[in-house]
Amino acid sequence: MTASPAPAAAALTTRAQEVSSRIVDDILTLVRQETSSYDLPGLAAGLDLLRELTVQRLGQPDHEHRYPGGECGDTLTLTYAGTGTGAGTGAGHVLLVGHYDTVWPTGTLAGWEQPGASEDGREKLGGPGIFDMKTGLAQGIWALKLARESGAPLPTVTFLFNGDEEIGSLSSRPVIEEAAQKADVTLVLEPTAHGAVKTARKGTGIFQVTATGVEAHAGLAPQDGASAITALSEFVVAAAKVAAPDRGTTINTGLFRGGSAINVVAGQATAGVDIRVSSEAEQARVDEELDAIKVSDPRVRIEIDHAWNRPPMTLNAASAPLLALAREVAREQGRDSLPDTAVGGASDANFVAALGLPVLCGMGAVGDGAHAQGEFIYPDTVPTQTGLVAGVLVRLTRPLRG
Repeated sequence: MTASPAPAAAALTTRAQEVSSRIVDDILTLVRQETSSYDLPGLAAGLDLLRELTVQRLGQPDHEHRYPGGECGDTLTLTYAGTGTGAGTGAGHVLLVGHYDTVWPTGTLAGWEQPGASEDGREKLGGPGIFDMKTGLAQGIWALKLARESGAPLPTVTFLFNGDEEIGSLSSRPVIEEAAQKADVTLVLEPTAHGAVKTARKGTGIFQVTATGVEAHAGLAPQDGASAITALSEFVVAAAKVAAPDRGTTINTGLFRGGSAINVVAGQATAGVDIRVSSEAEQARVDEELDAIKVSDPRVRIEIDHAWNRPPMTLNAASAPLLALAREVAREQGRDSLPDTAVGGASDANFVAALGLPVLCGMGAVGDGAHAQGEFIYPDTVPTQTGLVAGVLVRLTRPLRG
């Protein structure tokens, strides 16, 4: 039987419109299962649900593997064999990456209020993780379903679902990097930036800073103490001055803990510092300048764990043809353009780009409010975004043009 030619993206988008309510139902099914990054039972149930949903829509995968996450959520890969001609024709193997963990503590859903319509009357749907990024997960599954139903030749597609992206992909990073190197193209189903795909992201550092001082009674012998809290406060203020927003470098101390009792000069204090950089040069500068910070009491020892989590992401030479292909698909859908943009947040796309491999990020939801109360999507964009991914898939048995 001869395979059908690749359908126009407009036809795939029309079909996505016809089943839009079913796609939205799947999105809400995923949202109702809370999956906080720190709730291992919730993550396990969420991944089981995600696998079940994928199998319902696509059938049993040709290959699957579940990688234990330890203290993090597990990572699952599901591979569906392609029907295209494979190697030498562009991309014979596409990796679709999406995380199922969210920043929201378990129990958040119970108190979540649905957003009202936008100022122009557009419907919104809210829920913890709906924008970042459970909508992208459902859209990716349906994109392959619609592409397969079209009868077009298709590449092999591997879904990679990880449960620790929001806390740095500490367990899943090696799985992502290995899978990306086996694939020809990676699409990351993170939310869009107001409809734009993301081709540049900042690198991130998750630094832990520890101050060790000398405990003493705060009333009887305060002079004998060396306050770790005071010293670490000095460090935090100095660290903030190392930031250079004009160069894309931001530094935020988001966690601060210390002391043992109100009447004890603190002997220990720790701070969690989030650092974002746009270049490796800035990364090196930040390391050097943080190490050079001195506190006023020499009895306090400051130790910095320089934990650079994700390298900066830029539009590399391998990814430029993939962006051009996505724009062709968008034009077939009737869009005037498909913009791309740089954003301050990092994602698993950073790892892939750092390997010099082709990757596009932000192929998922259109909405706003990531990591904020009121996070939402525009459900009327679900067919267009699903059709975009489906349209890219049916073209990835063709050569990518540089």
